[in-house]
Amino acid sequence: MVPPGLILIVGGLIVPLLRGRVKSVFMMLLPVLAFWALLRMPHGEQWRIGFLGYDLILGRIDRLSMVFGYVFTIVTFMAILFGLKVEDDLQHVFALMYAGGALGVTFAGDFLTLYIFWELLAVSSTFLILARRTKESQAAALRYIMVHVVGGLLLLAGIVIFVQERGTLEVGQVGLDGPGGWLIFLGIGLNAAIPPLHAWLQDAYPEATVTGAVFLSAFTTKSAVYLMARTFPGTELLIWVGALMAVIPVFYGVLENDVRRVLAYSIISQGGFMITGIGIGSQEAINGAVSHAISSILYTALLFMSAGSVLHMTGRIKCTDLGGLYKTMPLTALFYMVGAASISAFPLFSGFVSKSMVISEAAHHHLVFPWLLLMFASATTFLYAGLKITVFTFFGRDLGIRTKEPPLNMLLAMGLTAFLCLFLGVYPKALYNILPYPVDYMPYTGAHVVGQLQLLLFGSLAFCLLILSGYYPSELRAINLDVDWFYRKGARLFYDATDRGLNRINRACDELLVKDLTGWLARWSEEPLSSLVRAYSRVTGRAAGGKSGIYVGEARPERNSLIPIGVPVILSILGLFCLYVLFVSSA
Repeated sequence: MVPPGLILIVGGLIVPLLRGRVKSVFMMLLPVLAFWALLRMPHGEQWRIGFLGYDLILGRIDRLSMVFGYVFTIVTFMAILFGLKVEDDLQHVFALMYAGGALGVTFAGDFLTLYIFWELLAVSSTFLILARRTKESQAAALRYIMVHVVGGLLLLAGIVIFVQERGTLEVGQVGLDGPGGWLIFLGIGLNAAIPPLHAWLQDAYPEATVTGAVFLSAFTTKSAVYLMARTFPGTELLIWVGALMAVIPVFYGVLENDVRRVLAYSIISQGGFMITGIGIGSQEAINGAVSHAISSILYTALLFMSAGSVLHMTGRIKCTDLGGLYKTMPLTALFYMVGAASISAFPLFSGFVSKSMVISEAAHHHLVFPWLLLMFASATTFLYAGLKITVFTFFGRDLGIRTKEPPLNMLLAMGLTAFLCLFLGVYPKALYNILPYPVDYMPYTGAHVVGQLQLLLFGSLAFCLLILSGYYPSELRAINLDVDWFYRKGARLFYDATDRGLNRINRACDELLVKDLTGWLARWSEEPLSSLVRAYSRVTGRAAGGKSGIYVGEARPERNSLIPIGVPVILSILGLFCLYVLFVSSA
């Protein structure tokens, strides 16, 4: 057996060597082979390697890791199909390495292996942003990798402290009972886009390529959610962090003009439901968090595929630049609405099943305020990710944009993903069968269906009233400031301060040590007595002279006034001998 992550990583390195239809078939086969390897892997620890007295485990197979392995390989297949006609080996190679890194994180049984694949995630995803080859994408990629380097260093520092305290590299329950646990928590939380560590996501994802954004939407944050479920289940802090995480992006999503930035904020909001479930920590809550991660990966990928298709065919992605596309892109509009219904938790769609599991567990544990926040986030998601983009992009005012549907491979990818969103909503038992713990939950009860429909109708009514009254926030061509303002401006100020301060110190040291001291030592080796007198004159400001006959002027003395070279050599040898005697006597 071969680790499924390595299948994608090694296969990605082979892709540039192939051409034409052979390349397309090969890329489509890679996730199929990875999925086949998953099905053949027995539960337990696989691929154990000894290293410096520790055991490295490339495969830790249990129900939790298998769930994420299944959905990661499925969405990899869909994303590759979606971008099959992209003629850019850079994207193909790093997209496959990115997916392989996510699988590597999922099945890593020790922190060292985990860290290696964690860094592979950061590096490979950066190239999916750079691959767009615009000035904006280059700047976003630079900020993205700098943020993730900081996150990786936090994780590494936490791992070092954790291993020193526990004496083991095994990935397991960590907890927040020491500095190592807190550093690991912050490193994982940054990748999970936990506020206020979230601004990198909406800054970078909209600047990625059309295909790259689909991959990005599926792996980084969900790998972090998996790792949170593995290392911090039942941590009470996560309940409140997750509830706020679900609500805060809602306001930005309503204000944002860029369609893919709206969807980026929705990724953060949906992650809040998962983090809350992990914080509750019961088996039912963990099941809810994991099931919502599966649903979110699928419908978020579908939404980014639809938005990417619009960008690919029209070259536009701002709400103010779009409208009336249902006439020429009806299938794309239909697929987007399926994704919007799923993320909004409409009955018969996947989000209805998974999101309600987390909300029900919050109510069951009497977490009143987090429950209210989650309910608010659930209702308003339909407002900005469902109604807003659907109306402004595909319906709304017709700007006369006349295009056509995207290529067949893109339509097939969207159609298959939309089918899965519907299938899991209609037949949730297929989802329940692969969850980590036994499931005893019935989503389709009268009270639950009616209550959710009331929330959705309330959101629709609020949207219509705001539009008709003119109070709905205008879609402005503007940049909405988030917490990224602090590190954008703060980093510039820090750079300027260090550039001016440290470089000034560097220049002073260079002037003093390199030029003055080196020059003085060179002159001292030639004429030690004159050099000492000259140094004394410079420090005291007094002119040296007298009847000693030692030359102290600026002009070079005559050759016959120099002390023979043997004198400084003898003095140097005597000095070294004295140092040696002192060292031996002290030892």
